[in-house]
Amino acid sequence: MPKSYPAPPAMTIDASKDYVAVLHTNKGNIKVKLFPGDAPMTVNNFVFLARDGYYDGVTFHRVINGFMIQSGDPTGTGAGTPGYRFKDEPISRDYEAGTLAMANAGPNTNGSQFFITHVDLKGRLPKNYTIFGKVMDEDSMSVVDKIASVPVRTGRSGESSSPTEDVHIDSVTIEESPAT
Repeated sequence: MPKSYPAPPAMTIDASKDYVAVLHTNKGNIKVKLFPGDAPMTVNNFVFLARDGYYDGVTFHRVINGFMIQSGDPTGTGAGTPGYRFKDEPISRDYEAGTLAMANAGPNTNGSQFFITHVDLKGRLPKNYTIFGKVMDEDSMSVVDKIASVPVRTGRSGESSSPTEDVHIDSVTIEESPAT
């Protein structure tokens, strides 16, 4: 049974600090700088879920080469949630390659699912998905490329985005440091 929570987590991060998330996947590590100054609720939510082990073993259930890779749903169906939803935060950045953003089912329906853009989507993706981080280096982006390149099949939604091989997050670690 996936973990479930009655409400979004209380604010525990310090928005003046730097946070880095390392997604340890079966294809390699993806290091992401989080943006607590831009999206404090979203970063707090992600940090809470990561530290509680919520993402451990979760698959990348939706993969579209040349668009994005999506994870964060322990059911692997695209419909899973942590048991709560929270509001969108203002978006001031563009969806560049390597952008970490919340996946949602419409306005103010954020939960645990997130995606990382595979390519630059500036002007191609509506600003409906809270941006809360960015892939930090080429090695990490090469792991995003590996995941985006796994073979896919048509899923229940009719979209060709369901990986035909196992691609998952082993764990997520959070590094916290004084702001630089």
